[in-house]
Amino acid sequence: MISIQFINLTSVGIFGMVLSAAFCDISWTRKKVAAMSCDIALILVFQGIIYFGVRADIVDEIYPLITHIPLTVVLCVLNRTCVWPIVSVLTAYLCCQLRRWLALLIVALFAGGSVMQNTVELVITLPILLVLIWFIAPAVRSVSHYSISLQGWFGLIPALYYGFDYLTRIYTNQMLEGVLVAVEFMPFVCSATYLFFVVYTSEERRSRNRLEQTRAILNLQMEQAVQEIAMLRESQERTSIYRHDMRHHMQYLSSCIENGQLRQAQDYIQKIYSEIEANKITVFCKNEAANLIFSAFAKRAEDCGIVMKIRARIPQLLPVSETDLCVLLSNGLENALSACRELREKGAAGEIKASIYEKNRKLFLQIVNSCDGDILFDHGIPVTKKAGHGIGVQSICAIVEQYGGMYTFSVKNGQFVLRISI
Repeated sequence: MISIQFINLTSVGIFGMVLSAAFCDISWTRKKVAAMSCDIALILVFQGIIYFGVRADIVDEIYPLITHIPLTVVLCVLNRTCVWPIVSVLTAYLCCQLRRWLALLIVALFAGGSVMQNTVELVITLPILLVLIWFIAPAVRSVSHYSISLQGWFGLIPALYYGFDYLTRIYTNQMLEGVLVAVEFMPFVCSATYLFFVVYTSEERRSRNRLEQTRAILNLQMEQAVQEIAMLRESQERTSIYRHDMRHHMQYLSSCIENGQLRQAQDYIQKIYSEIEANKITVFCKNEAANLIFSAFAKRAEDCGIVMKIRARIPQLLPVSETDLCVLLSNGLENALSACRELREKGAAGEIKASIYEKNRKLFLQIVNSCDGDILFDHGIPVTKKAGHGIGVQSICAIVEQYGGMYTFSVKNGQFVLRISI
């Protein structure tokens, strides 16, 4: 007659193997389901042969060899990965302790024996398995898409418990004998894990806050860039209108001259000239947005008495969006202009050289400006203690990283150099 202990052993085996498969992110085709079912059946048959043909108590001792290793190999083949199936098997083994502990609790409450414990474990196996598959397995499977290192951290506690359980309960009797090191080990692991996750969660929260702040800054600068481009386009349109209306201006001037109103004609010419000059857009390249930005900053540099040299060879269509290009140019030129203004206030000359070109679907930008050389760097990125400053550099870094590009900041021979490739 088959004992209830063997039936319970079979049920916990099915419980663990099915749960291990549920924890793996596998697209279950009929072929894969058949392969998994055959593996489970063969493992159970081999367990039965050893249980009845060799010795019942030896099954627990060689369980890793006859169950866990074959199960892991099959899951590795079906999942086409090696790390996560191992984590899945270890996690499922840890979950097996739920049914055992609940059964021990009921036995303790009702003063039962081993028969009651095996019976209770059998009764609660299916409900616990269904709950874990429906509510827990999807979350566990999602971890399989994380990095290998994070998968390893996730499997650390199941691995520690696996080794602890076999060393202290199956291969030795240290738990039953009350050896303090064995008894206190898992509480120690729980405490250490709790503290680790407190620190990890706190750091994760700080990183998330920094990302949210950077995102907010970028959104603000994007909106500002869009507004600046719109204003510059409006200015360019006004210049076009002036040129289009030149015939009317000429008629008015001709009328003034015919009537001898030379002073009035001269004032009108000066007025039209000033308005056209104020809205003049210099053509540096074929890209409209870049022309607008360069023209605006060239005018600002000229007003400050700062020399700005611009070389631009970029088409209208670029591998970056118009707003991102505007943020990169605006922040780079704004920082350069600010540094040169500080030099001008100290009585020194300032100069800005900007070059941008596109090659092989890559955008290259370099901005070189005069500086006083007293610039602090943190991991290759310039930093400042001035309130409200440093946002432009953060925006540049964020946009370049978004496109998977590269950036460098450096100071050499009294010149600050920004290089970007996207």
